[in-house]
Amino acid sequence: MSAAAWHAAVAVLILLLCSRLAAARVQLSHGGALAARRRDNVPATACVLTAVPFGYPCEEHQVTTDDGYILSLQRIPRGRRAGAGAGLGQPVLLQHGVLADGMTWLLSSPEESLAYILADRGFDVWIANTRGTRWSSRHVSLDSSSRDYWDWSWDDLVVKDMPNMVDYVITHTGQKPHFVGHSMGTLVALAALSEGRLADKMKSAALLSPVAYLAHMTTPIGILLAKTFVGEIISILGVAEFNPISSVVTNLVRELCRHPRAKCYDLVRDLTGKNYCLNNSAVDVLLQYEPQPTSIKTMVHLAQTFRDGALSKYDYVWPKVNMEKYGQPDPPSYNMSNIPATFPLFLTYGGQDDLADPADVGLLLRDLLGHDRPRMTVQYLEQFAHLDFVLGTCAKDYIYNDVISFLNRFN
Repeated sequence: MSAAAWHAAVAVLILLLCSRLAAARVQLSHGGALAARRRDNVPATACVLTAVPFGYPCEEHQVTTDDGYILSLQRIPRGRRAGAGAGLGQPVLLQHGVLADGMTWLLSSPEESLAYILADRGFDVWIANTRGTRWSSRHVSLDSSSRDYWDWSWDDLVVKDMPNMVDYVITHTGQKPHFVGHSMGTLVALAALSEGRLADKMKSAALLSPVAYLAHMTTPIGILLAKTFVGEIISILGVAEFNPISSVVTNLVRELCRHPRAKCYDLVRDLTGKNYCLNNSAVDVLLQYEPQPTSIKTMVHLAQTFRDGALSKYDYVWPKVNMEKYGQPDPPSYNMSNIPATFPLFLTYGGQDDLADPADVGLLLRDLLGHDRPRMTVQYLEQFAHLDFVLGTCAKDYIYNDVISFLNRFN
């Protein structure tokens, strides 16, 4: 297809998306009937749904951010075979990625889920749920159906959610936690560390499928979403919540999949890459509980990162607005080389990952060339893709045992 034909096709697609979204904007902003039905059918707590049936002690905690979001954390204080009087181990905080929640750490068996494996190895496990997701959908004054509730990007997770949750864990355990993140969870941690946040409050960070740069992302539908400015279009139409299971978004994806450059035969594979040890039953369980909503601004912010080939704060496009927010006409950059060189890092990434592409991880590693070598471990798994790191049946043998050895080095 010629460049002219490509741009013409994109223009037609944008017009089509605008007409569909304008016709159903109310459905999207309120999540749709499907979203409402699924939310109504889940039990009251994540603990009741996941850890307790396996015999693990599990606690529900809440932390309120500085800007009023009420976040849920699940705590598995010990393994299922440890007695109630057993002492608490080293805390570790698990952070999920975009369009997911803390359930991703709990959906596999005790022999395969990182949260359970850590608990059985003596860790005090805390599971984060960022704002807007199923267990963290409340606010002290805003309703989650309002536009104001969704007025945030992942920058706010850097300066609000993550610091507040880390402080909460420290307050309740008396210890600095380790951090383990996946996908956008790693992005939030890296950005925070690059700005001098949390390095003195965490013992280490293990980053699974680390995301910083996105310029080499290869998922076709993700590229198409970014290049057609879909997030910006939805925002202009007055919608602030991006709910992947709403009828409007599923229709939007269906239209995108009609484009000859989109590959949608197997959406999980086409979005994340050819996973090495992710079986069909794991995918079926995942799709019972995920994906989760996020803000349109977060999706736009990720699209900006892809299009610009740089890692910066949210771009309001208008220099005047950027000046009001940042004191400069362009958004400030996150400089990964500013991460303290002595802060312990473990990075593991896969050769088949369409989201955390090896070339982009290479850019991150270039920024970290000055890092203290004994305090940074890098693991490359040629056959692994994005979901192998959290749901792969072989992740324990290939990844988690090494992660635990790393964490134990810095206890």
